[in-house]
Amino acid sequence: MSRENTHKISRRGVLKAAGGLALAGAAGGITSAVTAGSAGAAPATFTHPGMLHAYGELNRAKVRVAAGNDPWLAGWNRLIANSHAQSGWKANPQATVVRGGTGENYGILYNDIHAAYQNALRWKIAGTTAHGDTARDILNAWSATLTTVTGNADRFLAAGIYGYQFANAGELMRGYSGFDLDRFKRMMLNVFYPLNNQFLTGHNDACITNYWANWDLCNMNSILAIGILCDDGAKYDQAVNYFKNGAGNGSIKHAVPFVYDDQGLAQWQESGRDQGHTMMGMGQMGAFCEMAWSQGEDLYGYDNNRFMKAAQYVAKYNLGQDVPFTTYTWGTGQNCAQQSQTVISSASRGQTRPVWDILHYHYARRRGLSVPHITAMAEKGRPEGGGGDYGSTSGGFDQLGFGTLLYAK
Repeated sequence: MSRENTHKISRRGVLKAAGGLALAGAAGGITSAVTAGSAGAAPATFTHPGMLHAYGELNRAKVRVAAGNDPWLAGWNRLIANSHAQSGWKANPQATVVRGGTGENYGILYNDIHAAYQNALRWKIAGTTAHGDTARDILNAWSATLTTVTGNADRFLAAGIYGYQFANAGELMRGYSGFDLDRFKRMMLNVFYPLNNQFLTGHNDACITNYWANWDLCNMNSILAIGILCDDGAKYDQAVNYFKNGAGNGSIKHAVPFVYDDQGLAQWQESGRDQGHTMMGMGQMGAFCEMAWSQGEDLYGYDNNRFMKAAQYVAKYNLGQDVPFTTYTWGTGQNCAQQSQTVISSASRGQTRPVWDILHYHYARRRGLSVPHITAMAEKGRPEGGGGDYGSTSGGFDQLGFGTLLYAK
């Protein structure tokens, strides 16, 4: 596949040229630079930092926090109040991480990842060396120790969720004094990627539709993030091509199976399951689209804004309003035994997760589109926190969070 993609290069030029307050005010500037390019082709040269936070987003947050401007300052205050964001956090690296079954210990991993990420943000935004050192030391400790992620089927969730989160922390620390980036890359390539790839290609030997969208999405996120971290065009393409054409439930047309164009809405694959996992899906697909956007690829708008319509649908229902629902039927287990959902699930309706500001600020501010339900959900949860602010169980660490601080425009 060709690596030539001029729209990616032009957007990187916009990002590097805009910066700070100029970028914060140029809501439409970036959009005009992102045009149709060769489908699914990795950039000829990867942008760094270039995952959830590119240079422009980080610089804008830095400038706005220093100036004492809200909502950035409110988001910053939420970050620095988090126990995971404190310098001196001591890593507890394990050779083997288990999620699912006997010997579960994966909470150790996600707590350390979020501590590394939050301290990395404090270093990037405020320049405090103590926080940079803490993030570096956590990442180095794990890359020197971790050899295996295992457990029952949930091992694939661990490899996906914590894979892309780990890679994002590492991307923020790229170039930091004493950070062993090469060893960190090897850990991502040797421990996380094989499980990510195994899941997307084999789905744990189950029916292709057996696993919910989030299972695919987190592994897609990890592959995309590892591709960016390691300047690996083949892995980047693998993830983006799966988003567009994959056979499993994480690809866009399976994750969003029914579109109601007359209402500007689209049904999410997990809507009949529960709203907690449905909102997790907003965070997972939002992260995927943002990481691709940082490399110049507009997946937010792919297939006539299909994801935007799904996010509007999920937001509208979780605001207490009615939405249409089409019976969803899928195959389960190894023999694809058929099951159906005939109504939307009200379980966990209205749950708070830090997934909405990234979507609001993209669609409403970068793109200038009307997304009233997404906007209303974002306003309810602002300023967004991160891991440690939404409970101590794994669901509270499914998203890296802090969207208000990092995406406000």
